[in-house]
Amino acid sequence: MASPPRKSFPLRLDPALYAAIERAAATDLRSVNAQVECLLREALGRRGVKVKLSEPARRGRPPKETDDEE
Repeated sequence: MASPPRKSFPLRLDPALYAAIERAAATDLRSVNAQVECLLREALGRRGVKVKLSEPARRGRPPKETDDEE
């Protein structure tokens, strides 16, 4: 299944900041990208900015189509 579309953009970080995010991501068993997204959501939440969650990717088999040709 394809995941929902994501916005990609270049991000330049100080190497020390990236290393700290990388360590935090490893501790939380996340990728660096997922850790950055999590940190941004937490920071926005503390500022009172509500971020609507995207619809998660649908998992599993698609429902069977029924034949109504009887």
